[in-house]
Amino acid sequence: MTITHGTWEPRPAERWEDGFLSGNGHHGALVFGDPDDERTVVTHHPLVRPNGGEKARPPRLAAQLPLLKDQLLAGELRAAEAFTDGRDLQWVQPFHPAFQVRLRRAPGEEPHRYRRSVDFTTGVVETECGARHSRVFVSRADDVIVQYTSGGDLDIALDHRLPGAPHGLAVGDGAVLTPEGALLTLRVRYPGSETAYTGLTLVVTKGGRTALAPPGVRITGAASVLLLTRVLRHTGELDTTPHARALRDTLPDAEDPYTVLLDRHTALHRTAYERVSLDLGADPAQRALPGSELLALPDSPALLERLFAAGRYHLLSASGLNPPRLTGLWTGDWDTGWSGAFTNDANLNLQTASAAAAALPEVTRAHASLIHRQLDDWAVNARTVFGARGVVAPAHTDGESGLSYHFSREYPLHLWTAGADWLLKPLVDHDETDGSRERQTAHALGQVALFYEDFLDRVDEDGHLVVVPSYSPENRPANASWGAINAAMDLSAARHALLTAAEYHPGTPEADRWRALAERLPPHRINADGALAEWAWPGLDDSYDHRHLSHLYGVWPLDEINPYDTPDLAMAAHRALELRGAENDSAHGHLHHALIAARLRDGERVAHALGQVLGGDFFHTSLMSAHYPNRDVYNADAAHTLPAVLLEMLVQSTPDRLVLLPALPAACPTGQLVGVRTRFGADLDLTWNRQEATAVIRPTRTLRVELRTSSGARPLDLVAGEDHVLTLGAW
Repeated sequence: MTITHGTWEPRPAERWEDGFLSGNGHHGALVFGDPDDERTVVTHHPLVRPNGGEKARPPRLAAQLPLLKDQLLAGELRAAEAFTDGRDLQWVQPFHPAFQVRLRRAPGEEPHRYRRSVDFTTGVVETECGARHSRVFVSRADDVIVQYTSGGDLDIALDHRLPGAPHGLAVGDGAVLTPEGALLTLRVRYPGSETAYTGLTLVVTKGGRTALAPPGVRITGAASVLLLTRVLRHTGELDTTPHARALRDTLPDAEDPYTVLLDRHTALHRTAYERVSLDLGADPAQRALPGSELLALPDSPALLERLFAAGRYHLLSASGLNPPRLTGLWTGDWDTGWSGAFTNDANLNLQTASAAAAALPEVTRAHASLIHRQLDDWAVNARTVFGARGVVAPAHTDGESGLSYHFSREYPLHLWTAGADWLLKPLVDHDETDGSRERQTAHALGQVALFYEDFLDRVDEDGHLVVVPSYSPENRPANASWGAINAAMDLSAARHALLTAAEYHPGTPEADRWRALAERLPPHRINADGALAEWAWPGLDDSYDHRHLSHLYGVWPLDEINPYDTPDLAMAAHRALELRGAENDSAHGHLHHALIAARLRDGERVAHALGQVLGGDFFHTSLMSAHYPNRDVYNADAAHTLPAVLLEMLVQSTPDRLVLLPALPAACPTGQLVGVRTRFGADLDLTWNRQEATAVIRPTRTLRVELRTSSGARPLDLVAGEDHVLTLGAW
């Protein structure tokens, strides 16, 4: 049996990190445990623990900004260290798990064949042990965690005792018998806070007997058991009666309610998941391996196939109310790395990088939802820190507050002004793919442009505007402090934001002003090493050994610097990439490197960066990833970003250009990519081998684009509704 759209293991997951995952973008389920103690950790995007961040505000520094600009321009390159109100570093509220649903049985007398698996096409996590079997999925249709288990005798309870849970949690649990079986409740209030969350689980039995067995219930002789679980975050007391009624209303009136629930969910999930697929012609025997064995074959095309499929599955499953956090939608520990936040200055955009091309508008809608809910907070950041109109995005958010309060001397993230453009770029990509311009995106871009109208009020001796203060996440010049002048990312972001805002507001006086402002920004600088400088201000030296590649924003994801229109700058960017170190070997650094290398048509460098991740023991057997090698710190960066790297190797597009096979490593000599979407409004299927490649393009718009291949460039005329077949020579 070959497996492409799923993975499996022959042993239970002893660590929660190895538990298989399901999610609907609101609730998540992490399934692990042994056959006699099945544990499903329940997660929920809004669950963040109050830690002071809920009351934090951005620093009131606007009155000090003119002096800081004067000091930096006068050569006082440590001046930004004093641009603070003296507060200690305040982390955003940390994401945490809700509880675990535990199903305990009497130990089996004899060992049985064991198998656990997850089906990416349905989101069902299944466990089989002899005659016992259980299934778990999180419904997109009904926003409920669905668990089905074969019958027998078992105890069921909601257990809040998970690693890292803080002392002082106020916990109350309850169980009542109902006509269906039972209703379990668990209420948890945070220490020193009126904020709490409540879990409700409806237990539905088929046959047998249900009895109270605090803190849960004991079931004997049932043919099967169905559980429906939801979580609610609230302030103060919660009347659970209407929520319990709503949970009961979710239960289908059918002989087989599990199948009805699954069918309703699958109609939404499968449609999204199956839009795009990747086949690298892998060995069927390797495709059949459990994930743990496949991960030991880092050069296997079968591994890339499965990680591509798993990455799209996990990305889709984590996106709904919000886009993915640093941990996606899952954690089994209250002590999440970097608060399990949305880290905006690199990680969030890397994780969602494949959304447009990989045909996952659900991910972009989740990304947009987070931005638009926080736009008023972004405006507070602009006024309070910079005394400007418009908006400035924070570098970190817990999903509730969009205020900039997480900063320190070493990480002066409140100085980062490029964030709004960086975060809005995926929304622009979606609009280009879709052929529309969303009104909310247009409004947000206009607000970013207004900020630059006020902020860009200094000029250099050549009459160019100066971005000051300027910050390149999360690096500093070798010969200066953390706040500097004309960071390359800031220049690219300001130029892109102003020009894109003008495109979204055609024929307006504002558009003319914004274009004129963009033309006054300085060019990028090439340093003495022939590399694109991270700071375009003369005298600021580069610090090469760093995990972030913010200065190459103009290469990826922007199209400002590319080998076709700006070959000299592209060479300088490539030199900067060559000189860049890996610092602490974080997964996001390696894959960011790969994305930029692909745009610069360097397949060998892409392969090397991928190899660092595939050979560095970054993946758990769940195929969720870690931040560091040797599976250190549960983190979704590698899992979610890897599909974007594979797509960029094969197909790149802009609104007027198509690039085929720009950076394919030699390890992938044959394959088929189906359903990829382009930014000029066409779906594309690509098949290739060493002799030739064939692309089938299905345009939704009539236009001419430039086709780029290893053979050069030529125009390509496309007609809406008419398939266009391209046959290319050996690549």
